[in-house]
Amino acid sequence: MRRLDWGARSSAAFYRSLETALEERTGPVRMDPVRNPYTPGAGLRPPELAGREDELRRFSVVLERAARGRPERGTVLTGPRGAGKTALLNAFRSLAVQRLWGTGGFEARPGRSLRGPLAAALHTALRELAPRHRAPDRVEYVLGVLKSFARTGTAPGERRHPGIDAVSVRGRADSGDIGTDLAELFADAASIATDLGTGIALFIDEMQELDAEDLSALCTACHDLAQSGGPLLVVGAGLPHLPAALSAGRGYSERLFRYTAVAGLGRSDAQRAVTAPAEPEGVGFRAEALEALYRLSDGHPYLLQTYAKAAWDAAAQSPITAEDVAAGAAEAEEELDAGFFGGRYRSAAPAERTVLHAMAGLGDGPVRTEELSAAVALRPAALTAARASLAEKGLIHESGPDELAFSVPAFARFLRRTA
Repeated sequence: MRRLDWGARSSAAFYRSLETALEERTGPVRMDPVRNPYTPGAGLRPPELAGREDELRRFSVVLERAARGRPERGTVLTGPRGAGKTALLNAFRSLAVQRLWGTGGFEARPGRSLRGPLAAALHTALRELAPRHRAPDRVEYVLGVLKSFARTGTAPGERRHPGIDAVSVRGRADSGDIGTDLAELFADAASIATDLGTGIALFIDEMQELDAEDLSALCTACHDLAQSGGPLLVVGAGLPHLPAALSAGRGYSERLFRYTAVAGLGRSDAQRAVTAPAEPEGVGFRAEALEALYRLSDGHPYLLQTYAKAAWDAAAQSPITAEDVAAGAAEAEEELDAGFFGGRYRSAAPAERTVLHAMAGLGDGPVRTEELSAAVALRPAALTAARASLAEKGLIHESGPDELAFSVPAFARFLRRTA
């Protein structure tokens, strides 16, 4: 039994390998949708996190250095929708948890102040560290500072400090200036981690949704903390224009964070992302099927998972062929058009849709602004307003000087397909 896994880590894994081995002896593996291993979804970790080994290794080094008192920059992941930023952000958090760091996180939302969600995230991190700290009074003090920070600026009757069971500390992190308050709060929280020889990591997804004041305050607090070497890291993820938004808030932001562009996977990594989850199920792919999946997805993890899942469901038996991929693609694109693409397209106003279709007509890649101006029947002021609104909605971004690109992979194909 060639595929029997005698070294399986669990009895369940062993019996799956036994089932696969028995199926091989009785004929081709019949496809079972229940055993489909692919997991397209917002932020879901794919079964094989292929092509991100370098990023994980670098972040592991950052954690070790920061815990030893060596000043380290935070990390910001940038990339288009569906590139796997959230999955990688969650993998980073798992690394921090493994090293006994205190961690917390939240997803930024338009129009929402930073104070509430950041206070909740930092509270989570401090609660993880508190049981190991030998001076409960010090932890109690920092929780009191956190409570003061959270309640500052709170409207009457509004509660922004759920679960913080501590007496508020007056005169610390409660000035009302978000930059000053955040700097004081970070310094106090980092001191708790220093006592334990570990750190605190705060993970912010959709970071581009924070308003300019809050982004500036984050930069100010991280700058002050870096000078003292406190082991508290801010780790963010956002669309490609996030570095420009941070730089607009503070000109030195590029020195505060290590920017990592999260793009589509290369061909070999994309193939591994597809084949590795299928192997334990005894399912293989023809070479032409893997190539077809790569062409359809351009290596973008979310699209790759979507098309691979549909190909599995369309196939009758292993190995999965290019014909199976083609048969599943129609169903995959129907799902994508209704949700991933369609939801974003419906958020665009008529003038904005005109801009989107004009960009799609000029190709899949970045578009020169002068070419776009010539292609749309809009006055300059209307075009400028439409571009700004589309960027705010996360549909396009400036990819270079006088150059625009879609922030959603394969969006141009969707627009041409549904025009």
